[in-house]
Order: sequence, then structure tokens, then C-alpha cells
Amino acid sequence: MSARAQQAGFTYLVLIILVAIIGMVGAASLKIGALLQRAAAEEELLDIGAAFSAALQSYAAATPQGQPQQPHSLQDLLKDPRFPGVRRHLRKLFADPMTGKDEWGVMYAGDKDRVIGVYSLSDAKPFKVANFRAQGLDFEHKEHIFEWKFTMAGQIARPVPAAPLMPASSAAPAPPVEAQAELSELAPPAAQDAPADKDEEDEPVKD
Repeated sequence: MSARAQQAGFTYLVLIILVAIIGMVGAASLKIGALLQRAAAEEELLDIGAAFSAALQSYAAATPQGQPQQPHSLQDLLKDPRFPGVRRHLRKLFADPMTGKDEWGVMYAGDKDRVIGVYSLSDAKPFKVANFRAQGLDFEHKEHIFEWKFTMAGQIARPVPAAPLMPASSAAPAPPVEAQAELSELAPPAAQDAPADKDEEDEPVKD
């Protein structure tokens, strides 16, 4: 085999290896991109679920006395029918980022008369299984996305500033001057020392 043929065969082999490497890198990039997209969709679902939870809480807080605190449907969160004007608890009905559809699973109380929560209809296995930001949401170690239930209790936790601690050895602040004056007036007068008896002169002893 001539040197030119050997060089051509080597070049062809290098091209095959290079094409294989590019294909593997491209497939890995697509897979990583899909994973990142899924993770972003789950985070968006958590944000949208928090908005639904806040809307349900807002609806309950605005309930007139004697009326149910849950809406009949999700549409009631867009325009509260209990008030004559337009009163919104949710600015729009979001699409489910996991399915790309406007359809949501709805949790009802009783005989499907009052909405108490929503959830995604996706049966995918979640990437996120711990360290959730919301309070009152039992999402850890769930097997499917549709097990993430967004109810009125699922509100974003916000830190409460702690009250400053006073040192144990710090003394109580002295009262103002005016208060000291009033206290001095109310205090009983100090007992004055009785005047010392003058030494009586010794009378001469009478015989």
C-alpha cells in the first residue's frame, strides 16, 4: 500500500472518530439542556403554585361574614363574584409549565363545590426532592409531580426578625429627672436625729 493510500486511510479514520466525538458531545449537550429545562420548569411550577396558594388565602381573607371561604372555581380567583366591582386575587390562570397546558388538577372540599387547592397533571418523576422554599407544603421525596398539592396553607416562608436580647448583667435605666423629683416628694421625710441632751452641770453635793 502506498504512503498516499495509508495517509488517506488514516485521515478517514480520524474523521470517523471526530464525527463520533461530535455526536457524543451533541447528545450530551441535548441531554443536559433537557435536564436544565426540566429543573427550570419545576421551579416555575413552584412559583405558580405559590401564586395559587396566595390567591386562595386572599380569597378567604376577603370573605364577608357568613359566606364560604373557598371559591366555586379557579375563575372566581380572577374576578371575585362576591363583590360588585372587579376584585382579583389572581392576575391570570397560568399554564402548567410541566405539561404546557392550561389544565390543572383541582382539589375540592365536600361534593366538588369549593376549591381548596390545585396540582399539576404531570406524572413525571421530580428532580427536586428536598429543600423546598415554601412552608406547609409536604413535597419532600414525592414520586410524581402531581403529588405536589398547592393549598391555601402553602405560603412562602419569610424570616421573622428576632427581638434584641438584653445582657443579663445590664441594669435598669435610671428614671428621668422629673420622675426622680416626684418620687422624692412622695417619699416620707427622713427621721431627724434627736438633739443631744446637754450635759447637766453637776450640782454641788450638799452635806
